[in-house]
Amino acid sequence: MKKLFNDKVKNIVRESLNLNESLSAQEKKFSFNSDFLSNDNYQNHIELYQGYLKNFNKVSAKLDVVDKSDVNCNHSEFRSLKLDETFNMNGVYLHEQYFANIGDVNSEVKMDSLSYMRLARDFGSFDNWQRDFMACAAASQCGWAVTYLNVFTQTYMNAVVDLHSNNVPFGAYPVVVMDAWQHAYYRDYLKDVNTYTRAMMKLLRWPVIEERFVKADKILQAIRG
Repeated sequence: MKKLFNDKVKNIVRESLNLNESLSAQEKKFSFNSDFLSNDNYQNHIELYQGYLKNFNKVSAKLDVVDKSDVNCNHSEFRSLKLDETFNMNGVYLHEQYFANIGDVNSEVKMDSLSYMRLARDFGSFDNWQRDFMACAAASQCGWAVTYLNVFTQTYMNAVVDLHSNNVPFGAYPVVVMDAWQHAYYRDYLKDVNTYTRAMMKLLRWPVIEERFVKADKILQAIRG
């Protein structure tokens, strides 16, 4: 009865003040056309992205009104919602980064680009980066391979991310994102993640990636003061 009363009071206050604190993600549109990935596979993937977006918005709304007075580390609605928030938020963000940086049938990286020079510098060579990145995709247990700026080491590194939220390094700004979940390639490549990854790397949108490197370098400059 007490909880019911408190919920009613919260709702009255919220309505009277016109409060709407929940985060709301909007769906982004992407284009993709390549023989390396079938349209059915791509559309199925888009639907999964839409599901993460819908669930993130739903969880965000619930977090605005969840009871925070009875929270514990073993089981509580607040804890469950926070875990779901991170999982679905990362699912939305990583998919958007992935969809945005693939699909260029004329993919070409220039040796004088910031992307090429930074990867060659921090991995010893551009080819070393490619081999390490592909190894990360193969090593992921349903997850992602991500090249990112590490604000701790102040270098570009590759990460193996499992699911959407396991093994995500703190202080990471992603510049190249590859989906390594089996649903991303199973229809076209069965369990052959290596062939899929090589195909997608032939479709990387380097102008998009270059913009990310420019922003990442600005982040690094700000950190260094």
